[in-house]
Amino acid sequence: MSDVLERFIRYVKVHTTSQEGVEDSYPSTERQKDLLGMLVNELKEMGLTDVEMDEYGYVMATVPANIPPEEASKVPTVGLIAHVDTSPDVSGENVKPILHENYDGSDIILPGDESVVIEVKENPHLLENIGNTIVTSDGTTLLGADDKAGVAEIMAAVKILLGDQTIPHGKVRIGFTPDEEVGNGTKFFDVERFGADIGYTIDGGEIGEVEDETFNAMGATFIIKGVNVHPGYAKDKMTNSVRIGAEIIDMVPSTLTPEATEDRVGYLHPHHIEGGVEETKVRLLIRDFTMEGMGEKVNILENIAELQRARYPKADIILDIKESYRNMKFKLDEDPRAVEYAIEAVKRAGIDPKKAIIRGGTDGAMLSYKGLLTPNLFAGGMNFHSKREFVPVESMEASVKTILKLLSVYVDRSK
Repeated sequence: MSDVLERFIRYVKVHTTSQEGVEDSYPSTERQKDLLGMLVNELKEMGLTDVEMDEYGYVMATVPANIPPEEASKVPTVGLIAHVDTSPDVSGENVKPILHENYDGSDIILPGDESVVIEVKENPHLLENIGNTIVTSDGTTLLGADDKAGVAEIMAAVKILLGDQTIPHGKVRIGFTPDEEVGNGTKFFDVERFGADIGYTIDGGEIGEVEDETFNAMGATFIIKGVNVHPGYAKDKMTNSVRIGAEIIDMVPSTLTPEATEDRVGYLHPHHIEGGVEETKVRLLIRDFTMEGMGEKVNILENIAELQRARYPKADIILDIKESYRNMKFKLDEDPRAVEYAIEAVKRAGIDPKKAIIRGGTDGAMLSYKGLLTPNLFAGGMNFHSKREFVPVESMEASVKTILKLLSVYVDRSK
C-alpha cells in the first residue's frame, strides 16, 4: 500500500464532521481536533520541529529549504493547505473505506447499501481509471476525500521531501484547517503568522485540474413574521408565515436553481426553511461568477420580498443578505505566477493540465482576500458531499508528484 493511500485510509476513519450554525465555539466540533492532533504528532515524528496547533485548531509547520541560503532567499515560501473537516450534509461517522482494485469500468455497487451505486453514465471519469484502484465508502457514509485526500497528499509529500534531498525546494509552510465545510475555514487563520508568500489549497477534484476561479457568494434569509390565531377562528385574522415562505420558494425561477444550471451560470438555492405560523425563516444561497450576476439575483429576491409585502400587508417580511466571499480570480489575476507555476507543475508531473472553475468556494478564496494568493490544486476526489464519493489512488499519487514538481518550479523560476 502506497504511503498516501495508507494515510488516507487512516484519516477517513477519524470522525471530523463540522456543524452548521455554531457561534459560541471554534472549531464547530471538537472532534476535528482528533485528526489535527494526529497530524501534529505525525509531523513531529517525521522530524519537523516547527509544528504547532493553536487554540482554534489550526495546525502549522515548516519544511526548511534544502538549497543554499543565498538561493533560498530568492525563492518564495510556498504554503500547502488542506482542511480536515467533512461536510455535515452526509454522515462522516464510522467511515468504512473500500478498495476496488483493478477497476473494470462497470458501475460500482457499494456493499454497505447496495441501493447506492456509482454509475458510469453519471461518472464518465471512471472510464479513465480502468485498471486503477478506486476508493469509496461502503455506501452508508460519505468517504471524506474532501479533503482528507488533500491532507494525505500533503503529508505524503512532506515525508518524501524530508527523505529525499535531491528534490530542490525553498521553505515550505504546511497548514491544516478546520470548519471549511461550514464556511469558516479561515475565520481565525493568521496569514502573517503562517508566513507564506503564495499558497495552494489541495482541495480540488479531477486529476490535472488547477482552479483559479470561484463563485461570488452571498447568503439570503427571509424572516417572515405572521399573525397566529386559533385555526378554528382564523378567517380574515390569520397570516400564516409558513405559507408565505413556501410561496417565496416557489417564486424563485426554476431556471436559476442548482439543478438547472452548470458551467458559469449562477443560481439561487433555497436550502432551508424553518418555523411556524407566527414566524418562518427561508434561507437561500446566491451564487454567480460575476458581480453583475450577483446584483441581478439580489434584485430578484428584493422583488419577491416587495410582492409578498404587497400581498400580505399584515406580515412583516425582512430580507437579510450577507456576503460570504468573492471570486478569487479577481485577486489571482493581480499576480498570474501562482496559476502559471501550478500549470507548469502539472505538466512536469506528466499530466495534461485542466484550468477549471469551482462551482463553490474554497479556503483559497478567503485567503486570497486576506493577502495570500491561493489557487486550488486537484486532490483527485469526485462526488464530494455524497455517499457516492470516490477517489482513484493513482490520482492521489499524481497529486503528490505535482506538489513536489511545484516546489521545483519555484526554485527554477527564481534563478
